[in-house]
Amino acid sequence: MNVESKPTRVQLLGSWAPSPAGPRWRLCRQRTLLLIPVLVLALLLVLAQGAGWFIAHREVPLLHDTGSADPLPAPAKLPGAIKSLQRKLAALAPKGIFVVVDTAANRVMLRRGEETLRTMVASCGSGNVLEDPAGGRSWTFETPRGSFSVQSKVNNPLWIKPDWAYLEEGEAIPRNRAERAQPGMLGEYAVGIGQGYFIHGTLYKRLLGRNVSHGCVRLGDEDLTALVKSVPLGTRVIIY
Repeated sequence: MNVESKPTRVQLLGSWAPSPAGPRWRLCRQRTLLLIPVLVLALLLVLAQGAGWFIAHREVPLLHDTGSADPLPAPAKLPGAIKSLQRKLAALAPKGIFVVVDTAANRVMLRRGEETLRTMVASCGSGNVLEDPAGGRSWTFETPRGSFSVQSKVNNPLWIKPDWAYLEEGEAIPRNRAERAQPGMLGEYAVGIGQGYFIHGTLYKRLLGRNVSHGCVRLGDEDLTALVKSVPLGTRVIIY
């Protein structure tokens, strides 16, 4: 008996060929293929939760600088925690009169506790940088930030013009110190706060309210007089 031999189609990876099992087998196969992505996605979600990076519901612990986890207080304990923090902040606040300098807004506030006694328009550091190519020096004209104190109060201060002032104006730097003396440039008073910085007067009152100084804090005449009369030596000066 002769048997007719027919070639069999072989499905290579990535190709398609009909199967001798018929339509029913193809339907089951299609359903199986549709289930594969669902199963893979479910497996990924389970692994993600186990690994701690399930983005849809990730919990981020509150970390201290030490890197240790600090759980948030229970809602019932939040009012007590807030009051405790307020007490700590109040303990850190200066007692009596103190001075606050806002370098961005160019304002000086004379305060007693939470009360603002006087707000004054000032001129703080410009932030400009001056280079001295010949001498290899540079100066940054910024008002320092931090906590300071009134260390001196000088009447009719005499400004000894520094090197950078001559370089800025394109003038030769004098060798004789006496030639550097500039009376009247700092106003009637100068309040020393340390590190060579002062709160003082200015000849350029039209520039008050702008960041144009070389690091010191400039005030108008009336505000400077009021400040000098109000702050004893040791008064806290907070600059930010």
